[in-house]
Amino acid sequence: MSFRTSRIALGGLLASFALVACSTAEDKPSSEAIVLFNGKDLTNFYTYLGSPNGGGKAYGKNVDPKKVFSVVEEDGKPAIRVSGEVFGCFTTEKEFENYKLVAEFKWGKKTFPPREKATRDSGILLHCIGEDGDHGGVWMESVECQMIEGGTGDFIVCGGKKNRPKITCEVETRGGQPYYKAGADKKEFKGGRVNWFARSPKWTDTLDFRGDKDVEKPAGEWNVLECLCVGDKITNILNGVVVNEASNVFPTKGKLLFQSEGAEVFFRKIVLIPTK
Repeated sequence: MSFRTSRIALGGLLASFALVACSTAEDKPSSEAIVLFNGKDLTNFYTYLGSPNGGGKAYGKNVDPKKVFSVVEEDGKPAIRVSGEVFGCFTTEKEFENYKLVAEFKWGKKTFPPREKATRDSGILLHCIGEDGDHGGVWMESVECQMIEGGTGDFIVCGGKKNRPKITCEVETRGGQPYYKAGADKKEFKGGRVNWFARSPKWTDTLDFRGDKDVEKPAGEWNVLECLCVGDKITNILNGVVVNEASNVFPTKGKLLFQSEGAEVFFRKIVLIPTK
């Protein structure tokens, strides 16, 4: 299937899915939206940071001496700035289920060791359960909607020792890696990554990487990333295009976590729209 044909088919899938599963932000009364970022501070969230040197004792919960997380004005609007200097996250205090997450983000210019020359990297971890640090010593067990140059919209199953998250995706294998393809054979994943449908087979972990079919905008431009979580399904939508979809997801509810992972990133909108 050509990329043009794929885009048309996926556009139709998005339209039909949206009619059945949920309404758009414009269709929903504003009173139903849950505005997680209030434009002033990190109310509704707590922070968690690992070790500042990649080893040793973690800073832990709500300890941020390097000001990794701050609220700034960016392009004339308030935004949460994540410096990326220390691996960590800001995480919702509450758990959520059956929602559409709408997040606007853009990459900044700064990068930090050990990823100062690597692709800009972050992510939104969905349905987070367990304890802080259960995954990788920093994050939580969850299903991640990856944010990385060239790979935004990939799924990563973030397991730990207790809860064992999992997803099922329709995939085809290209170059030994699973890529989402609507209508392909279903496969269960209890770990690893499922690439979005047109991730470049030439992807390299280098700063400013862009694939020739990327949906994500270049660094410095704002993107709209939506995660539609209904029952045991998750659909990742980047700039209006369905880029990945999973079913038989476990868990189906939990906290939301936004990563700091070596690259400066800004979030200026974080809103949940209930779907049930």
